[in-house]
Amino acid sequence: MAAVESTSSSAWPAARSYGPEATVAAFPLGGIGTGTVSIGSRGEFRDWEIANHPDKGHWLPFTFFAIRAQPHGGAAVTRVLESRIQPPHEGDSGHHIGKVAGLPRLRTSTMRGEYPMLGIDFVDDVLPVQVRLDAFTPLVPLDVQASGLPGAVLRYTVFNPLATGVKVTVAGSMSSPVGIVDHNVFQFPVFEGNPTVRRRTTGGLTGLEFGTDLPTDHLLYGSASLTTADPSTTLTEQWAVDFWQDGVQLFWDDLTSDGLLGDHPFTLEGGSELGRSLDRLPKLRTGSLGIVADLAPGETRTFEFFLTWHTPNRSKAWNGMVGLPNTHADEIVLNHYATRFGDAWAVAEHLHGRLGELEGATRAFHDVLFGSTLPRELVDAVSATLVVLRSTTCLLLDDGSEEGCFAAWEGSFDHAGSCEGTCTHVWNYAQTVAHLFPVLERSARRTEFLHETLPDGRMRFRTNSVFGNEPHEFHPAVDGQMGTVVRLYREWRFCGDDGFLAELWPGAKRAMDFAFVAWDSNGDNVLDSQQHNTYDIEFYGENSLANSMFFAALRAAAEMAEAVGETETAKRYAEAADIGAARMDEMLYNGEYYDQRLADVDEHRYQYGTGCLSDQLLGQTLAHLTGLGYVLPPDHVRSAAGAIYRHNFRSDFTDYASVQRTYALNDDRGLVLCTWPHSGRPRIPFVYSDEVWSGIEYQVATHLIYEGLVDEGLEIVRAVRERHDGIRRNPWNEAECGNHYARSMASWGALIALSGAQWDARSRSLRLAPVAAASQGETARVFVSTASGWGEAEIRPDVATLRLLWGELELEDVDLVHPGGARFTLDGPTRLVAGQTIQLTSEPSNAPRQSTGQGEQR
Repeated sequence: MAAVESTSSSAWPAARSYGPEATVAAFPLGGIGTGTVSIGSRGEFRDWEIANHPDKGHWLPFTFFAIRAQPHGGAAVTRVLESRIQPPHEGDSGHHIGKVAGLPRLRTSTMRGEYPMLGIDFVDDVLPVQVRLDAFTPLVPLDVQASGLPGAVLRYTVFNPLATGVKVTVAGSMSSPVGIVDHNVFQFPVFEGNPTVRRRTTGGLTGLEFGTDLPTDHLLYGSASLTTADPSTTLTEQWAVDFWQDGVQLFWDDLTSDGLLGDHPFTLEGGSELGRSLDRLPKLRTGSLGIVADLAPGETRTFEFFLTWHTPNRSKAWNGMVGLPNTHADEIVLNHYATRFGDAWAVAEHLHGRLGELEGATRAFHDVLFGSTLPRELVDAVSATLVVLRSTTCLLLDDGSEEGCFAAWEGSFDHAGSCEGTCTHVWNYAQTVAHLFPVLERSARRTEFLHETLPDGRMRFRTNSVFGNEPHEFHPAVDGQMGTVVRLYREWRFCGDDGFLAELWPGAKRAMDFAFVAWDSNGDNVLDSQQHNTYDIEFYGENSLANSMFFAALRAAAEMAEAVGETETAKRYAEAADIGAARMDEMLYNGEYYDQRLADVDEHRYQYGTGCLSDQLLGQTLAHLTGLGYVLPPDHVRSAAGAIYRHNFRSDFTDYASVQRTYALNDDRGLVLCTWPHSGRPRIPFVYSDEVWSGIEYQVATHLIYEGLVDEGLEIVRAVRERHDGIRRNPWNEAECGNHYARSMASWGALIALSGAQWDARSRSLRLAPVAAASQGETARVFVSTASGWGEAEIRPDVATLRLLWGELELEDVDLVHPGGARFTLDGPTRLVAGQTIQLTSEPSNAPRQSTGQGEQR
């Protein structure tokens, strides 16, 4: 069933499933900075976004898998390996020829997506075998290279339930995706250059290689391949070409007749008048690759394919909507993966050669995350929004370094990036990358503090330096600039690299000192001047969004200043945080929550005044996540968090009036950005005030959990995921200003809050204190990540186990707390490498610990 009806955590399904009626469900395959290809709920390939730009809705003609199954002594059955096409069935020419809608398909299907693993079960009343599709792209936390492969593994698993053998062919057909610039009036691709397809057998692989005659430095130059390591192959290198359906007719006749594919003439004798002139033939090039097997009764056989692509060149400019200067737009820069692989075939060889290792680590991550005792709706949220990192929203550019230069849009419009420049005030919210691929966040901090922070301390909140282009000068963003200081602290604390801090501290100090000059007009340590922010407008006067960020940044900066030996600077920042927080609390706390101080709320357009802003304590959320503690009085903070939930969370939008963009409607549930529970709504409030953004919902949910309002926080998470049910919205695409919006990765913050996780690489200390909602019965199991290794912690009332699955981990201090109160500590140095485990009992911390014998205590 596609729709999920859930009102409690216990009612949330262990694994969500989507039937063919979930027509907007699309599961992306692809790596960090590589682009993606998606698979829909019917098993169809869709949204080919591999040419360095978003392209929702882009599909390749004649690209599908099919199966032929013939029981010994019986009749063959041939089907496209998709369930039946769902209505509506309308178009100016019906269904397009290239979608082969008239070929028989399977009766139904059930998709189960647990990112990064996809599974689709097909059901048919006539096909004599049972078929399942499994697909994934390797995703290994901390390993950017393993997680940055432009390709996917596709496995069709076939089971023979009969008492007799069945001869089976599974064949994939594909047309060239390289060099497409447009579509003609008949909706066939128009190509720059001439696409090519050829058979190839090297490196243990057999398959089809798609290319182009464009020069290697052309923006559209690239390659793709469909390959297999299976020795039992059958292949048509190139379909016959004409203006009609000659090629697909020959392919289908070949497959249905005997399950074997053969060579076809490039053109057919007596073809159409239009087709007799070779220079007027369509450029589309299509080929087919099949695997043939004879399945014994009861036998299960896997038909494994690799789909890979390689589009190395992108414009050395954002070419975006905000208008950052495109100084070097006529030049190219390589995608980072292109420095490792020469073409798509090389990617396939790498994927095949390291498949066991890559798949093992990917499945280990999947199994720990989905096997945790975290609430199912939260696991669903954090896994689904992880897609953002591997969508067209994120770029990984060649800068000569081993890991590459990380940059990102805010999101991806259907056919172009949305709001360029790794926008600091949007990326403030995202927590996923920092905890799974922290080296990428360190790359972004280097860009921000080394290249985008000016001598006076003003930080450009949209980077153009990643392309070496001229900057676009605009107002500094108060939340973005202050949040970036907090995130520098987060990255330093997480990796423990004092050299990293020393490198960036001068820029961070300038950015911090700028706040006193630019945003504090009267020197009282409370920001009150014009404050550009994430709502794309300026707030005026004292408000807790800007100031909570300011106080969190001051706390973080004080810690960093102390670490680099600037004691007086640290003292100055800490005192400012104390004084400012006390004053702001006195000014803005209204007895229930924090509002905005303005004599006339309508003096400046786009303010909120007495409103209850969902983001009013964003800085406090970041402070909790980074171990900085409370930056405002705890009792007032808890009250304000509860007020946000009470006033801004809606269980129905049927009678809700909003003229702004619509992300929730009818019987949806969600959290609006601002309400005015005690009147005082401005004549023209800030431009997004009535909208529902999943990234802010996750931020508020995270904060509620930290304040002990766990049920309320999880209810918000459930509301977000219920809206993304495959029918109303794509489960793997939480949109805001664009698809796969970066802010949605705030979801990982709720995982950190529920796990009670704090890792400090400086002191090599790990603390885990799962709250009750992160446990089932007497056991709490949670995913654990650090900058050098990741694994799983299992905490029972009488024993706690820490198991490392990848990397290595140096520990000085471990503090694991069971939801029931039992505490397990370890003092003294311990080193773990992948596969090792330490076990702690509830004995005094200095007593000998129980161990599996795999950990090394020094």
